[in-house]
Amino acid sequence: MVQHLSAENGADSATTVRSEAATLVIQAASGDQGSWSRLVDHYARLVWAVTRSFRLSDSDAADVSQMVWLRLLEHIHRVDPERVGAWLVVTTRRECLRVLAFRKRVLLTYESTTFEEQPGDQPELDADLIALERAADVREALETLPDRWQQLLGMLMADPPAPYAEISQKIGIPIGSIGPIRGRCLDKLRLLLAS
Repeated sequence: MVQHLSAENGADSATTVRSEAATLVIQAASGDQGSWSRLVDHYARLVWAVTRSFRLSDSDAADVSQMVWLRLLEHIHRVDPERVGAWLVVTTRRECLRVLAFRKRVLLTYESTTFEEQPGDQPELDADLIALERAADVREALETLPDRWQQLLGMLMADPPAPYAEISQKIGIPIGSIGPIRGRCLDKLRLLLAS
């Protein structure tokens, strides 16, 4: 009987904790700063424990932790308040994996002269001149294309590229024709640059 009561009390306690966290999420989503602070305090150790399980450095773990809280802030209206703990664990794991993947791509070196000793690390003066000449050749080749093609390539090469619907409207080309025309433009440019 005593075990039965303590089991019920444990279930009630877990429900109370869960509902408190859900309440904090709902209040934080409505802009309550105090609830946000209590929510962060409530789950900070969980987020930190997940980052430490990935054996990240303290600075990387702190970066991951900040990113997780930023993600929660961005998505707080879409997070199930009853499942915020699970959401934080999954998001923390993903951020840790992202940091680890980035670290694999970075070459760490402790000697400042390591890269200076590598041959070819500095572009030669001739390479800069060749690049300038090549750019001038491309501009000249572009100018020989029909105006519509120049306009199309200009819109596709903009940063960010113009959407096909906008290109279709401005130039008067059906959306389905934009890709094939772009291919013909590039083929023509290749021929012009090869000659």
